[in-house]
Amino acid sequence: MAISCFSSSPRTWSYNVFTSFHGPDVRKTFLSHLRNQFDHNGITMFDDNGIERSQNIPSALTQAIRESRISIVVLSKKYASSRWCLDELLEILKCKEEVGRIVMTVFYGVDPSDVRKQTGDFGIAFEKTCARKTKEHGKKWSEALTYVGNIAGEHNWDNEAKMIAKIARDVSDKLHFTPSRDFDGMVGLDGHLTKMESLLNFSYVGVRIVGISGPAGIGKSTIARALHNRFSNRFQLTCFMDNFKENCKIGVDDIGLKLHLQEQLLSKVLNLNGIKICHLSVIQERLHDKRILIILDDVGSLVQLEALANIDWFGPGSRVIVTTENKEILQQHGINDIYQVGFPSKSEALCIFCLSTFTQTSPSDEFMQLTNEVVKICGNLPLGLHVLGSSLRGKSKADWVDELPRLKNCLDGRIESVLKLGYESLHEKDQVLFLLIAVFLNYAHVDHVITMLAKTDLDVSLGLKILAKRYLIQRKSNIVVMHHLLQVMARQVISKQERSKRHILVNANDISYVLEMAKGNGSILGVSFDVSKISELRIRATAFEKMCNLAFLKVYNGMHNEKIQLHIPKEMKLPRCLRLLHWEAYPRKSLPHKLCLENLVELNMAYSELEKLWEGTQSMFIGGFE
Repeated sequence: MAISCFSSSPRTWSYNVFTSFHGPDVRKTFLSHLRNQFDHNGITMFDDNGIERSQNIPSALTQAIRESRISIVVLSKKYASSRWCLDELLEILKCKEEVGRIVMTVFYGVDPSDVRKQTGDFGIAFEKTCARKTKEHGKKWSEALTYVGNIAGEHNWDNEAKMIAKIARDVSDKLHFTPSRDFDGMVGLDGHLTKMESLLNFSYVGVRIVGISGPAGIGKSTIARALHNRFSNRFQLTCFMDNFKENCKIGVDDIGLKLHLQEQLLSKVLNLNGIKICHLSVIQERLHDKRILIILDDVGSLVQLEALANIDWFGPGSRVIVTTENKEILQQHGINDIYQVGFPSKSEALCIFCLSTFTQTSPSDEFMQLTNEVVKICGNLPLGLHVLGSSLRGKSKADWVDELPRLKNCLDGRIESVLKLGYESLHEKDQVLFLLIAVFLNYAHVDHVITMLAKTDLDVSLGLKILAKRYLIQRKSNIVVMHHLLQVMARQVISKQERSKRHILVNANDISYVLEMAKGNGSILGVSFDVSKISELRIRATAFEKMCNLAFLKVYNGMHNEKIQLHIPKEMKLPRCLRLLHWEAYPRKSLPHKLCLENLVELNMAYSELEKLWEGTQSMFIGGFE
């Protein structure tokens, strides 16, 4: 994932907390207990003892407000009787507006509505204070009190000790949300965040649910975490929820799963461990009046969205952000505001890789060519660029040359585990379709793919749509395109399957054994045989006899090795259902005598020694002929 650098240096705060309060109301009671709790929790709070009070807020207090990460406004009955307190409040809200300072409220013996409307005893005290100031000044104070009265805070508690402990815990949690430097130096992130901010439309007072979709490894989670980091201080409560694939393994029905997910969400949002609920309306009852930012990262099913993302459940101004590789479930849930994360440009991809490898934005001349080769292998996928870049950091040019062949054909475990999740979520038929495209049909026209697989039991048209919606393929001008790293992942999936259950054979040694010993079976749909991996092979005449469903046969020489000895018996018979016959450098002067090609769609015999295709007349349908 890539992002432009921020130039500002990390902020060091003089204090964690500044408290605005009316001394006679709370200094010797509530405030002393709060300060003691903060000291116990390692939270530094500004101490105003020793500051000479005057009619105007002194510069020392102004500086303390600006140098505190959080401001807590303790609104007591006589708070508004103090011009000092009201001027402090103006400065606090000014800092919130200008630099996103966190403001918390405690309503100490006063109703929030009296603060908002300046009514009751609180309003009487306020009117007396305003009488000694201009109308303009009184208006500013009134607007500030209305604003702060709308900030949800502590009110009507039964146990002050527990309430103070909760405030300390909330402050501690918010300190952990201090804007970090974790996302600095990434390439392209600012552009993503700008587009997402437009979709989120923070000026809209209603609730919005926005999706982020794209292929595995493109940077969806990075964008979501950066959004949480940048905008969480605009909300009363926030929650970043992930590990949805683990939640799917708990083995309960839909209702049970929804209850489990909502318990997790409420526990995270309210910062209370072990919340238990008995029905699905609890979440709305608890959160309908709260302005919340919820991020649901890597959602994999519609039932998860139904359990957690409903605009009727959350308070005005709330935002829900959902990231997923499955765009279809967003649309099924009625989420129309979707940001589709695209691949970085070539220059951005180079920058991402170089930052991970050389900790600078470009390689030295010595590594330029090798760097371009590795970036090409990664296909501009940010995850691949970062992981491979990190793996090559500090290594010599000779090490790079040695590792390059492996990088082309094997995936780092971290990359494989991420890319494989999308494949594993597919229906079995769509998994087979994915593997066939990876091995035989990449860069083929959609119509050609459908024709090639017409006589299989695969739902090809539907499967292509599913693969595209899950970003496992792209359809560019009706050409099916699969990312190189997904192709590599597909081959690794095949190699790890049980031999008896494989639909496709790709390992040269396994294929040699099957052809030499006639050990094939009816489950095999395709064979992709790189003969450069062997030196000599005698194919048995009955080698393909048991492969009654073989549709794809591709024999090629990946290393252009001329020393290979491949012996093919004249009486060898190929399966009737063969759709693709691609056999480079075929060593005989004609195809096998017992050849039935009425189902053939594509024939490619490049560089072969053929003088004629077959003896006699053959009935066939050829869609492609080379």
